[in-house]
Amino acid sequence: MADDKKLLERTIPGMNRGARFAEVEHAEHIGATVKHIVTYFIRERSMVLAMLLVVVLGTLCGVYAPSLQSRAIDIIAGSLQGNLMGALALMLAVYLAYSAAQLLQGLLSARLSQRLVKRLREELFGKIVDLPVRYLDTHSHGDVMSRMTNDIENISTTVSQSLPSLFSGVLTILGTVIIMLCYCWQLALLSCATVLLTVIATKILSGKVRRFSRKRQQLLGQLNGTVEEMISGYRTVVAYNHQGETTDTFCETSDALTKAGIRTDAFSGVMGPIMNSIGNIGFVIIAAFGGYFAINGLISVGVISAFIVYAKQFSRPINEIAQVYGQLQTAIAGAERVFSVLDEDCEDMRGEALARGREADVCFDHVQFSYEPGHPVIRDFSLTVPSGKKVALVGSTGSGKTTVVNLLMRFYDVDSGTIRVGGQDIAGVARDSLRRQVAIVLQDTVLFSDTVRNNLKYANDVATEEELARAAEMSHSSGMIAHLPQGFDTLLTAGGSNISQGQRQLLAIARAFVADPGILILDEATSNVDTRTEKAIQSAMQQIMRNRTSIVIAHRLSTIRDSDVIVVMDQGRIVEQGSHEELLARRGKYYDLYMTQYAGFAT
Repeated sequence: MADDKKLLERTIPGMNRGARFAEVEHAEHIGATVKHIVTYFIRERSMVLAMLLVVVLGTLCGVYAPSLQSRAIDIIAGSLQGNLMGALALMLAVYLAYSAAQLLQGLLSARLSQRLVKRLREELFGKIVDLPVRYLDTHSHGDVMSRMTNDIENISTTVSQSLPSLFSGVLTILGTVIIMLCYCWQLALLSCATVLLTVIATKILSGKVRRFSRKRQQLLGQLNGTVEEMISGYRTVVAYNHQGETTDTFCETSDALTKAGIRTDAFSGVMGPIMNSIGNIGFVIIAAFGGYFAINGLISVGVISAFIVYAKQFSRPINEIAQVYGQLQTAIAGAERVFSVLDEDCEDMRGEALARGREADVCFDHVQFSYEPGHPVIRDFSLTVPSGKKVALVGSTGSGKTTVVNLLMRFYDVDSGTIRVGGQDIAGVARDSLRRQVAIVLQDTVLFSDTVRNNLKYANDVATEEELARAAEMSHSSGMIAHLPQGFDTLLTAGGSNISQGQRQLLAIARAFVADPGILILDEATSNVDTRTEKAIQSAMQQIMRNRTSIVIAHRLSTIRDSDVIVVMDQGRIVEQGSHEELLARRGKYYDLYMTQYAGFAT
């Protein structure tokens, strides 16, 4: 796997290279993204309607309260007859209702945001596990994780905080303008003159906020990719003394993220003070012209008082909208990144079932394949692996050995040609049906943070205790498991970091035994076990490979010496095939490989 992964990295720019090659994401399709978000709100329509009703109630109370205050002041001033205590009691009730509506609005918006985010998070995770292997091979893993965490968290914050402020702000502005026009249209128009200044300031600042928020989200994904790459390859980093270079790379991305974050927050934060200054200009206009109108009998003192409150109510939502605009832009940019994954095509699992009970011979017929158009990796590859036989693939790094396995597993589909298993073209076979009949042991062992038992049952979830014990015995891992603290119930932490690499490899081999497959693929399967253990495993493998079609990729001569056929690959083509003795006698490519790579492993 490692050999062809290097080739894959050369042919596909940015493959799993972490943050430095992460895609640059931009929220360039705001309209489409917003429409996509709306579909999630539609699914929660009952809660959305409840929140809107509460917002409307709160807005009505907030708009009506200053009118009651104006009435009370005019009663006190003697310009209006009425019951002062009744007016004050009503004003208190309205303000209490307003406070209750604000509280309920916060509770509903928090609940709505968590339900939306839960749905988004579940759909995104479900999409990730259904994505084709090609997608995860060509995207930084840290960046994909950032979409699951940071971007969804931004959406959650926006739904719980920004959207309610936006809804109530718009309604408050409309209600306030209507009331102000009813009291004194001249003073209302003068007060609304400050809106032009607000619009201009918002337009200028929002463009900068939008640009830097996009940059910040992209850099955040890169930073996560760098961290994920460093942690997963920490031993390699330390072994080659690259701590300094890794730290420099992290700091470079972190510095850029800091600058983008400062600029985003600065332009978002400056909106509030600017809007407050514009609001203060509005107060001056009301004081000057309101006094003039009052002297001339157009309005009362209570109306001036109401206008001051309304002017503040008018400017407050504008300020809030301006302040949350940056949050909205960040959330939309994050949502677009999330939806870009959700809109990816899932791996096509359609097809017929792979027939059981038939001969599990594997036939590659003139197969052509390239990871990137124009750069073929497999060229006119034809090979028949008879049922029950063991075929070894050998070749130099990048010759295409693991790619052949990827095509057989349908991690990738061929460009041309056919691959048949038991006479069935796998292009028409459902991927899950095909993979149920194939067990694969890779050089890079993957175990999960679970018990040893559940890791073994990952290949066959209905396996009995007797089958698990037999698989452990055949793979020569029973002794190792017995020495673990809780045996089969021992919890493997961080993907098996609490056991050695060789022990992890033994468990991966035991898992293949549990699968009891018709086709067995061993990709450098014994590369991490010592020679003595490998010999024991080889004898056990002869049992599991008996009457099974086996494809082996290995560098150790002991792994491939007893193969029925050894296939030598070079630049995606078969250049030689035959038994070990036949190929050595030809003194061709295999002989050269044997003398340079394998001779030292002959034991």
